[in-house]
This record gives sequence, C-alpha cells and structure tokens, in this order.
Amino acid sequence: MPVTIADVAREAGVSKTTVSRVINTKGEVDVGTATRVREVIASLGYVPSSGAVGLARGSSRTVGMLTPPLTWPWMGAVLQGVVDTVEAAGYGLLLFTCNRGAESVEHFTSQVSARAFDGLLVIEPENTLGTITAMHRKGLPVVLIDDRGHHPEFPSVATTNREGAASAARHLLAAGRSRPLIITGRRHFGCVADRLKGFLEVLPTELIAEGDFTELSGRLAVERQLATGRHFDSVFAHNDLSAAGALRALRSAGRSVPDDIAVVGFDDIPMAEHTEPPLTTVRQPMREMGERAAGMLLAHLGGEAAPDEPVVLPTELIVRRSAPMP
Repeated sequence: MPVTIADVAREAGVSKTTVSRVINTKGEVDVGTATRVREVIASLGYVPSSGAVGLARGSSRTVGMLTPPLTWPWMGAVLQGVVDTVEAAGYGLLLFTCNRGAESVEHFTSQVSARAFDGLLVIEPENTLGTITAMHRKGLPVVLIDDRGHHPEFPSVATTNREGAASAARHLLAAGRSRPLIITGRRHFGCVADRLKGFLEVLPTELIAEGDFTELSGRLAVERQLATGRHFDSVFAHNDLSAAGALRALRSAGRSVPDDIAVVGFDDIPMAEHTEPPLTTVRQPMREMGERAAGMLLAHLGGEAAPDEPVVLPTELIVRRSAPMP
C-alpha cells in the first residue's frame, strides 16, 4: 500500500496539516518539528500526492520530467510536445536531467518531496529504474517515453522500432544491397534490441558493431570495418548521429555514397537533411511521443485508468540520396 500523509503524521506525532506545511514550506512550523517530519518522510519513502499538497495550496498542477542529457539530438522535439500539452492543460513542468549519473538521481530523489509534483514522465529509465519503480509503488503516477513495453509495470509511449528497422532492411534489399554493416547503440537499450531484431529478420548479416549513438562511434565502426578488408555494401546505423559518422568515414576513405556504399540512419533529426549526401533514415514522431505521453499522464491524474498496453506510434522510412530508391 502507498505511504500516505496520515502515515507520516502518525509516525512523526503531528497533524496532517503540519506535515503539509513542512512539504510546502508554508506556515509556521518550528525547526525541530520540521526536521522530525522530514526525517519521517525520508525513512518511509513518502511521495506527496496532489491531494497532500492540496492541504496547503490546492493541487500542485505540476508534472515532473526526468530525462537524459538535453544534448540528445531529438530531446528538444519530445520536450516541446510535453510542454505544449501540459501548458495547454494549465500545468507547469519541472525538468530533471541525468547529466551526472548517480549524483543526478540522488538530487532528483531528494527533491521529490519538496517539489510535490503530481506525476512523472521519464525518458530512458535504465539508470533510474529502481528509484522510479519504488516511487511508483508508493503512489506516484509514472509514464515512460520511448520504452516499447520493456517495463510493463509502467504505462508507456514508444514507436515501432522493430518495424522501422525492417523497412530499412527491405529498402536496402530492393536497392540490391546484400552485405550490410549494422552500427548499434548500447545493447542494454530496449530500442536497440528491437531495431537489431527487425533488421536481421529481413536482411541477416554477421557484420555488427556496437556503438553508443554518437558520431564518433559511427565513424570508428566504419574505419575499423574498412581496415579489416571485409566487404560491405551498405550501413544501417541505429541513429542519425552514428550514420553521420559513418558518412564522414566513408568520405575520408574515398568511398562514394551511395554508389559504393549506401547509408541508412534512424530518427530523422533535423541534421539528417543536411548531411552530404542527405541521409535516408527512419523517422520517429518525437514531438507526438511527448504530446501523447503528457496527455496520458494528465488523463490519469484526472481519474482515468492508465492503459494496460503501450501506446505505439508508427515510424516512417524517409528516402534521401544516401540510399535512394532503386
């Protein structure tokens, strides 16, 4: 059962109103009492609900969002979708990032009670899953973004990673490419497993290099493959940044794209149109993902049941000159 404000009040030996005043830093509470209440909140793992916050100032009308570093190239589109949705509903947004790993997570958890937001949106929960799960089990509504059902205890919004990768493989096959090099992201990400499986079901290959979604990892993967002398006629990179790195490596090696080697990426971030040559890629509806996740969380806060199945939005193959139509 979720820990309630009544549990905190009983354990601390104070009224619920006093607990609420401590949470909201409103009203006169002596230092000793406030310290004792905060210690009980920490020991019980209490997560304030909008109702608890409302004892002092009404519903918080605030949504929290926990993200990886904002330098991720598609983060802005997701965030804009979230902002548009929560602001239209009269809510505010509290943003927490994981720039410093465990230190950031520790800071986030220390702020949960003080901030008293009503629900939480999470992108890429791998390093925070234990923390988020504990908060969720204590009553905090949570919606994951870009998860694809890999953590079924949470409602989530994702895209068709597997089908998108399969469409890239079919396109390369139609263009007469039969020996692809795949550059993955880190294997612990659910989207990486889905993209790899979808591609290999259509176009099997043993040429698989693990990257980390950076331009550098894409460049190094291609340079290493060229150094082995093993032939490949195409590259499927698991995101556009690593695809851009592959393009750079091929150009430096004097290989023509797409005549010698075709290149396909994933995401369709803005730079994909401006690589040389422009990048064929699988488009993810990033802004819509943010909108749908925020809408799902707000609906749940309004009393609707969270969906049992992930909301999955379609991807789309965008064909440009790095891998043109046959």
